[in-house]
Amino acid sequence: MFRNSKAICGLAIIFIFFHRTIDCQYVYIDHSQQINGSELVQKSRGAEEAFDSLGETYLKSHRPLDRGPYFDTSATKNVTSLVGKTAHLNCRIKNLGNKTVSWIRHRDLHLLTVGESTYTSDQRFTSIYNKITGDWSLQIKFPQIRDSGVYECQVSTTPPVGYTMVFSVVEPITTIPGGPELYIDMGSTVNLTCIVKHLPDPPLTVHWTHNNEEINYDSPRGGVSVITEKGDITTSYLLIQKARISDSGRYSCLPSNANSKSVNVHVLNGDHPAAVQRAGDSLKYCSNLIVVLIVSRIIYIVH
Repeated sequence: MFRNSKAICGLAIIFIFFHRTIDCQYVYIDHSQQINGSELVQKSRGAEEAFDSLGETYLKSHRPLDRGPYFDTSATKNVTSLVGKTAHLNCRIKNLGNKTVSWIRHRDLHLLTVGESTYTSDQRFTSIYNKITGDWSLQIKFPQIRDSGVYECQVSTTPPVGYTMVFSVVEPITTIPGGPELYIDMGSTVNLTCIVKHLPDPPLTVHWTHNNEEINYDSPRGGVSVITEKGDITTSYLLIQKARISDSGRYSCLPSNANSKSVNVHVLNGDHPAAVQRAGDSLKYCSNLIVVLIVSRIIYIVH
């Protein structure tokens, strides 16, 4: 820009100088009749043409470029949604003009939408245009795991230009490490940890129940507390001090926006878990044996 400005100024000075020289030379012609006036006219025209050419070059260099449609790359290329929760893939286009915007699924190269019309029998896909922002969004209702993949926002230029986005559909996972059976010595501390992953937003609440009844942390029993840390991964800790036999039972972690998870806690009074397991197996064996004996007795009576 500055280089062109200097050139223009220089040429302007030359142009002015030429005019002054021409005027003087014309006066000289009038008095001495020794200089050819046609040469001076040609020089003057040449200077004017050079000046006009430079001015046109300057204007062209500062004229806004018509670059055609282009994408605003500040928009995120990765979108994650929860199973069943409506998702939007947002595509912002500048200088669209009279071009058409389409959405394509790369997995099967299926044309989903053209403009604001849906071109698939799956009516969960809809194209939405925002006239104020110029955004073209692909709306996906009730997304499933199988909808994960690469999608492309494409503009009908020649050749077409596109902006790809990665869409991930996740299902929340709730886990309690150490389950489904936990064996705790009487008098020790029960520490149950509930971990919730793959949530778009942290759960508003995480409730704990014991045998399907919500735990009362202010009960006379005392020594029961919960600590919940929310974030990309939400973790809730249930602490029960000085475990009693009555603390045995089924404990469930219930996040407000994810599936619940349960674990069976066995508070042992000196018994080894293996012994408890063997006792359970023995009861099961006895139950099966009693059933066999009853059936055999019925058959004997009938005959």
